[in-house]
Amino acid sequence: MSLSHSPGWIPLTHSEREVPHSEASALLATLRRLAEHEQPQRTEVARPTCPAMPIPDAYRMCVEITRAHSRSFFLSTQLLPPDKRAAIRALYAFCRISDDIVDNSSLNATQALAAWVARVHAPEPPPDSAVLLAWNDTVVRYDVPRYLPDELLAGITMDLTVSRYATFDDLWLYCYRVASVVGLISMHIIGYREGATKYAISLGVALQLTNILRDVGEDARRGRVYLPLEDLARFGLTDHDILNGRRDEAFRELMRFEIARAHQLYDEAWPGIGLLQADGQLAIAAASAIYRGILDKIVAANFDVFGHRAYVPLLEKLLILWRVRRRLRAEGWGRA
Repeated sequence: MSLSHSPGWIPLTHSEREVPHSEASALLATLRRLAEHEQPQRTEVARPTCPAMPIPDAYRMCVEITRAHSRSFFLSTQLLPPDKRAAIRALYAFCRISDDIVDNSSLNATQALAAWVARVHAPEPPPDSAVLLAWNDTVVRYDVPRYLPDELLAGITMDLTVSRYATFDDLWLYCYRVASVVGLISMHIIGYREGATKYAISLGVALQLTNILRDVGEDARRGRVYLPLEDLARFGLTDHDILNGRRDEAFRELMRFEIARAHQLYDEAWPGIGLLQADGQLAIAAASAIYRGILDKIVAANFDVFGHRAYVPLLEKLLILWRVRRRLRAEGWGRA
């Protein structure tokens, strides 16, 4: 049973910028059926009832998850007002835990993800899950559309069976689900004006493409090649070359091509910063610019993404933050 091609699935081009949200629900339903098929004798074990963790404690747990897993995101979110900062970190923790289920599960990943989806969809958040308690509070508090978390979970589900993407249009749907959707949820937390959606989508794809370029080697060790096969062929490469760590001039040309595409997406996304509520503009602009800096680090390392993980050091992050603040002021945005 394929998770990536459920009935009615239609691949969309990145220029259309629309996704049939019903398809995400169908994909998650397929996940549940597949998990049941793989373990037909599974029986539910009653969990002992326990008092729910206080919501402030749940949010504090999300702060620690964010601090531990992404120093760049932690720094950027420091620029938000306290309530929005807490909500965005709850979103990050929800994404982090959801994604780690597929990448790090010691059990059957399909069953583990299906069980997590069931907990996410429960009428009330499980009292023993700090992340879901904080996340549910965020969803309610900021009126986050319920279909958006399903889009995110559908993207994570794709990692169970999809390890290659034929074209960038195919990859776009994945990037939309696992990254652009995070931007769309963030917009509801931060506040935005009409017209911001398309820019959030472009920024999400740019951020995820940056992730993909930074993690080529790490993904290859898991047997995954996210770089579109059509792009590999354009430069005389195959997915086997990526799995084998080939790093010659053909590979470097491929990386230059993809990095240029990512830069274009970042440029396309910039006007959307001005459509966000003023107290959130600096945080999002800083997060975008700091992450964009990873692309320059990849180039500086001569495209060694197999043995080196590109990152932006703290002092450079602070310099980027200063530059971003100046640019926002020049645009007449933000608090200036």
